[in-house]
Amino acid sequence: MSGFVSFVSSGPGDPELLTLKAVDRLGRADAVLFDDLASGPILSRAREGADMIGVGKRAGRSSPKQDHVSRLLVDYGKSGARVVRLKSGDCGLFGRLEEEIMALREAGIGYEIIPGVTSATAAAAAAGIPLTRRLTARRVQFVTGHDVTGALPDDLNLAALADPAATTVIFMGKRTFATLADRLVGAGLAETTPALLAESVSTPAEKLTRGTLGSMAALIAAEAEDGPALILLGPLAEGA
Repeated sequence: MSGFVSFVSSGPGDPELLTLKAVDRLGRADAVLFDDLASGPILSRAREGADMIGVGKRAGRSSPKQDHVSRLLVDYGKSGARVVRLKSGDCGLFGRLEEEIMALREAGIGYEIIPGVTSATAAAAAAGIPLTRRLTARRVQFVTGHDVTGALPDDLNLAALADPAATTVIFMGKRTFATLADRLVGAGLAETTPALLAESVSTPAEKLTRGTLGSMAALIAAEAEDGPALILLGPLAEGA
């Protein structure tokens, strides 16, 4: 007997941003394995009596190892359970989706991927700006601000990230932004490039802090909260 795993994107935190398909799968799940950032009121959509297992990873905190999370998915799948793997934002963005899919494939367990609202689009909406604009922001690029060690990745394409006609969204970048900003300025991006720090987007703790490439590191050090955050750089970050 084999179960089935639904990789469900929970969006940035507001349960009203869940898709209808996400709500349906949560309501029928026998087990829900959820990330820290996909918890809170969103879990109230789960079926009463479902097993609820927190498997979230947060920088600087004790977290389950990835192989343990993958093993839980396989074990539940082999038991015949309907499983929801609940991931924050869109599960295809910086969510270690590939490792978990590979584990299910090797075990012969079926799965589906349910897309959702990424925090990047939610942050732009909260700030009242688009992510693109004809002629001045023709390209959007998403990048992670840290690697598996927590440091700034050393293989970033700085030429692309320093493109003044692109909107750049940096996920998980608060701790490494000062270093990244120095490298971007060295690659030719102006210190006056608008920047937006978006924290706890779509939740009651939402906070937006505006600055520039040159000032944002100091603003993060002085004003940033402990919640999840991303940083937008580019011609639209200052507002429409």
